Amino acid sequence: MLTSGILNLWGYGYYAYGFSALFKPIAADLGLSRAITSVAASIGRLEGGLESPVTGWITDKFGPKWIVLIGVAIIGAGLILMNYIDSVWGYYLVWGVMVGTGCNIALSIPLDVAITNWFVKKRGIALSTKWFFSGLSGVLVLPLIAWLLTVQGWRMTCVTGGIVMLLAGLPLVWFFVRQRRPEYYGLLPDGSTYGEETADASQIIERGVQYAAEVNEVEFTLRQAMRTPAFWIIIAAYVPLGLVQGAVNIHLIPLLTDMGIDAVKAAAMMATMVGASIPARLLGGFIADRVRIGRLRFLMGGALMIQALGFGLFLMNQSMPMIYTFLVVYGLGVGMDISLTPLMRARYFGRKAFGSIHGVSMMIMTPIGIAAPIYAGWVYDTTGTYLTALTLFTALLAFAAIIFPFARPPKPPAEITDIRKIV
Repeated sequence: MLTSGILNLWGYGYYAYGFSALFKPIAADLGLSRAITSVAASIGRLEGGLESPVTGWITDKFGPKWIVLIGVAIIGAGLILMNYIDSVWGYYLVWGVMVGTGCNIALSIPLDVAITNWFVKKRGIALSTKWFFSGLSGVLVLPLIAWLLTVQGWRMTCVTGGIVMLLAGLPLVWFFVRQRRPEYYGLLPDGSTYGEETADASQIIERGVQYAAEVNEVEFTLRQAMRTPAFWIIIAAYVPLGLVQGAVNIHLIPLLTDMGIDAVKAAAMMATMVGASIPARLLGGFIADRVRIGRLRFLMGGALMIQALGFGLFLMNQSMPMIYTFLVVYGLGVGMDISLTPLMRARYFGRKAFGSIHGVSMMIMTPIGIAAPIYAGWVYDTTGTYLTALTLFTALLAFAAIIFPFARPPKPPAEITDIRKIV
């Protein structure tokens, strides 16, 4: 759990939040427009969508450890190679393909699978701890990146990130990420113990299934999950969410600097947004562990409506106090939905095919995620402002908030198959 948090702290500090600070220096150095500069992030999202079903299946089938190791190595190498790019195609290859692939396979599905396998009744607080550290990346790592940019330029800033990722990340994964769910090690999720000792592996695994059933959690295969209305309603709600968050993470600092705000101050303001999300991430996980499964959809709907409210406040007034209000309100909503997203999917469909279900969901949502940063950059390039894009984002978030409560918990499948049957 702490290992996943530390990996997210540094990895997302560069890839998710740091890119907003790197955005203008890279664009200026390579002579790119904002739409063209945004393409690299969309390449990463495209790869994430294409890779996610395979990544999810491999993780479900064989475990997360080796795939996370490979991903961390790719992130580190990619950041170091950023020092040598001198063309748009080199930029796309290194940041879009290498760094994007590394983050997709190291920081997302495999780590969520590892946590989901080892926690059931305490899964909310476990997942929110991971996202707590991810949030700290925007508070600690993003300002560090902004400072490094002023003293050593964007190229060496990337090199520094790659070296730290390799030296810290690889040993952490090697020693602390387990390959399989706890039942294979004679344990139960959440650190619980059996009432009696047994050497029968099938009996131990069955006891783990019974333990999860105490919170109404049933193991679905991928096909069984895809036959439920909840699977598709959740995707329909997350499509606009993915569009908005992908664009905001990349274009927020350019938006603020366009308003005359100093680049370092703009990074600190983005850190304020991420900082506001941190208590919400922990609170979301804490609450989710204590409410019935049927109420999770209402928590998610509320989180999305809070984000829409934040955008609405900004559109009404772009004064400095209102900008800070927008950042705090939007950050609170983001923090809630980030911690609830994997928890809700795991609670609805169980542990055994979590990676596959999550991966297929990401693949379906990918086209919108690809278009989002490019669309926001295109709006700016053609109108000189982001306001048109922000208005659309507000409407989409409100729509997602309205439809999420219709995602009722699925009925148990007609046949509960062996935990090794994933698809």
